[in-house]
Amino acid sequence: MKTPILGGAYVARSVNAADNRMVNLFPEVIPDGGKEPAWLQRAPGLDFIQTIGSGPIRALWALSNRACFFVVSGSEVYKLTTSTGLPVLIGNVSGFGPVSIADNGTQVFFACNPDGYIYNATTDVFAQITDVDYPGAITVGFLDGFFVFNEPDSQRWWKTELLDGTSVDPLDFASAEGNPDGLVALCVNHREAWLFGTDTTEVWYNAGQADFPFARIQGAFNEVGCIAPYSVAKMDNGIFWLGGDPRGQGIVYRATGYQSQRISTHAVEWQIQQYTDLSDATAYTYQQDGHSFYVLNFPSAFTTWVYDIATSLWHERCSWDNPGFNRHRSDCQCNFGGEIIVGDYENGNIYTFSLTTYADNGGIQKWLRSWRALPPGRNTLKRTAHHELQLDCQVGVGLVTGQGSDPQAMLRWSDDGGHTWSNEHWATMGAIGATATRVNWHRLGMTLKTRDRIYEVSGTDPVKIAIMGAELHISQTNA
Repeated sequence: MKTPILGGAYVARSVNAADNRMVNLFPEVIPDGGKEPAWLQRAPGLDFIQTIGSGPIRALWALSNRACFFVVSGSEVYKLTTSTGLPVLIGNVSGFGPVSIADNGTQVFFACNPDGYIYNATTDVFAQITDVDYPGAITVGFLDGFFVFNEPDSQRWWKTELLDGTSVDPLDFASAEGNPDGLVALCVNHREAWLFGTDTTEVWYNAGQADFPFARIQGAFNEVGCIAPYSVAKMDNGIFWLGGDPRGQGIVYRATGYQSQRISTHAVEWQIQQYTDLSDATAYTYQQDGHSFYVLNFPSAFTTWVYDIATSLWHERCSWDNPGFNRHRSDCQCNFGGEIIVGDYENGNIYTFSLTTYADNGGIQKWLRSWRALPPGRNTLKRTAHHELQLDCQVGVGLVTGQGSDPQAMLRWSDDGGHTWSNEHWATMGAIGATATRVNWHRLGMTLKTRDRIYEVSGTDPVKIAIMGAELHISQTNA
């Protein structure tokens, strides 16, 4: 019998209902001609590039022409022309939290809530915005020649002078007044400014008006707001964010047209709504091998959730701090030189994401998958004897020497719906070249208590993981 190991993460409010955990693995659908309709592959590892400043890495940004990229490390801003090149300190910024960045091809605007800074790539000058009319900025974008940003603790959003982020006219602002909620964040997408309030969202465009050129798009008003300004991120021709409104919060949305589409599941929402602080959530997006990922970090909860547009499924992305999982080390991202570069939330390290690296900065990257032994609707609540479980996976993946030369898969099970677990039972995944290895476990006992078994398989060896399925041999009693 095929046991349903494939799928996404779904741990319900009651683990007796669903306990499908997925950590550092994500599924890929096989359209046709595959052994199974999908398979699970290992999340990318972290390849260390270099340490820049004392950290943490608060932002990464590649200039529009990709000639260089910028790293905000702690209070310092560095410029690099190659990812491995010598970082050049260009200036200092204020604050401690995330930094929002935009550029117009020549100037780079750093919004540090509230202070703002401009780097001019032509003159190589970095300076704080000192215009007396600059009101401060939380998030910044670039739209039709103007930098646009939202003012802290207000409903106002502003534009700078044309192609000049250092100059602000005292009348160049408008208010998002579709609802009296305060503005949280601004995001420019398809030459339109999305203004996220605490309870609502509205969209403006360049109407070419004489004074303030932008106007609200009629009908582009959404009664869903945003509760974390740095959770807003663009991907796949849309915008993603952690939402809230007067009726509640903790749902992840995607913009579909001018409407909000819920993409989080009840299980993910239950997890999110347990966290004590949602306002500090941060997000970034990236694309790799055709998968587009929205990575949502919850710093105060030490948790990272990832949504894959290719499958519309969620999984957890974690670092391993023995004896448990922690949030993923990456907190921001940029695409530069054909590499996905990410920055560490705790120190000054920058890394690349690699699907052929099976460790995080040389340390353990633990993967884990838990699932119900029987497919939905197959549990008759009778006792079953579990004779053998075989993992259908790529084998013979061992390394030449060291950890991973005899890679192991570790199996546990729970017979009370996921509340308590057995000891680990190890099975080899095959030394290098041992491509006929069978990854299986025998004599797995009889289900007791709830007559409901959950399996969990995991591993820590730095080897390739590709899981196509699992086969379970059981017999049922009349008890």
